[in-house]
Amino acid sequence: MESFDLESLVNVEQAFYDDGFQDGHAHGRIHGLIEGRALGQEKGYEMWEELGFYEGFAQMWKEINVQRGTQDDRSSQHIRHLLEMIERFPRVNPSGDEHSELDIPKLFRQIRSRYKALCATLGVRPTLRAGESMSPHGDTQDHSEQPHDPGNTDIAPKVWPIQDASSKTPSQKQTVDLSF
Repeated sequence: MESFDLESLVNVEQAFYDDGFQDGHAHGRIHGLIEGRALGQEKGYEMWEELGFYEGFAQMWKEINVQRGTQDDRSSQHIRHLLEMIERFPRVNPSGDEHSELDIPKLFRQIRSRYKALCATLGVRPTLRAGESMSPHGDTQDHSEQPHDPGNTDIAPKVWPIQDASSKTPSQKQTVDLSF
């Protein structure tokens, strides 16, 4: 009768488990890096879309203040501080630097706060996203199709309502002959 090594049979299950774990760990590491990079890129684009909106808003009001000649008022100070904070925001990924002392979420919150303060100074309703309308409750909804109800305080009227050509009064209608 042949001798059979029982010790190797006891460890067979553990050996297959260890091999599978190592293979899965290596595979997960590769896919985790790929998915993490894609998620980071998506979130980075979202942050810079918002920051670009704030920067464009501030530059537009800066030019308006220059044209009005009101460069020394409170709104100009908010505009200057907002543009300085946006300038400090990193344009490359600082996570590679071990000595980076920059707290990105804190700076982002400060930029949002400065933007809100600027809007309050200007008397403009703040919009937290470039392409969406924020309701007072913080949800993103498009209220453009809903008529304004004076008794409803949740939805503020639009500053410049856009009227369809068919909704104009007869005295405002203009006839244009486009036939050739």
